[in-house]
Amino acid sequence: MNRRSITIAAMLILTLSAWVSGTLAQDNFYKGKTVRILVGGSAGGGYDTYTRTIARHLGKHIPGNPSFVVENMTGAGSLIAANYTYKIAKPDGLTIGHFIGGLMLQQVMGKPGIEFEGQKFEYLGVPAQDSLVLGVTKAAGVTSVEQWLASKTTLKFGGVGPGAGTDDVTKVVRATVGVPIQVISGYKGTADIRLAMAAGEVHGVTNSWESYKSGWSKELESGSVLMLLQTLPQRHPELPNVPAIHDFVKNDDDRKLVQTGIFDYSAIARPYALPPKTPKDRVRLLRKGLTDTYKDPEFIADARRARLDMNPLSGEELEKVVARVYRLDKPLVEKLKDILLK
Repeated sequence: MNRRSITIAAMLILTLSAWVSGTLAQDNFYKGKTVRILVGGSAGGGYDTYTRTIARHLGKHIPGNPSFVVENMTGAGSLIAANYTYKIAKPDGLTIGHFIGGLMLQQVMGKPGIEFEGQKFEYLGVPAQDSLVLGVTKAAGVTSVEQWLASKTTLKFGGVGPGAGTDDVTKVVRATVGVPIQVISGYKGTADIRLAMAAGEVHGVTNSWESYKSGWSKELESGSVLMLLQTLPQRHPELPNVPAIHDFVKNDDDRKLVQTGIFDYSAIARPYALPPKTPKDRVRLLRKGLTDTYKDPEFIADARRARLDMNPLSGEELEKVVARVYRLDKPLVEKLKDILLK
């Protein structure tokens, strides 16, 4: 063997040794560890239900098989959880934040109290892209959008806080469709709004169809809650008789507001994110772990039992949508500020 062959062989051995060493280090890092997932919504809501279902299976798909625990960190429309993930949580791959993705748009608009830079999170992906639907109680006496517009009846809608679909999407619908809505914000999650609707405190909520199916099955089966309007580019196959927002929004300016304030929001509504500067190898492991979990037959069966629809985005795909939010034209941002912040 000549000197050149010996050099190449040595380099290959060193490369293989480094790869094996790095792989073992990753395995050893998560072995015996517990990973926290901080959920910005209350127990029993959609964010909580998705996360607890995922957490039961995710450890199988991470080298070292760590345990995953879910902690609810409610407050300020999940802003407390987002700020904590960004500023306080250690960037060690052991804390994952799950908060309302609409806070990114709120930051672009200059909402006070946001202490993070949305583009600096390490994104793992979203489990589902929200299919947001306006639902009202039967007791509200409104059975269609047309009747609502004609009667000019003001309905109270429960909200979690600025940045949440309960609030922001409702306000975009109010501005573009023209339905009279008063948003009553400050609930800890959609589970709390469900109780408020049952008590007659509010008449409705803008919630994902996925959350309605998993957490509101009794209300849907009894007919005590009615679906009035779906805010999707095309009608959901399970809601063929519920009108879509494009049936009522006709001009280009309003369509732009709907695209940014509703459709893009729906894509990034449920992000899983790590603190900035988390080691890249751990980001890759957790991203792959989530992707593999979504394909796990046991997880799929569990999600079906919980009536959870899966329509995930990868961490890389989520980063692209978030970047688009931060590139919005200033005139459009100013219009959204008038709708969402004033």
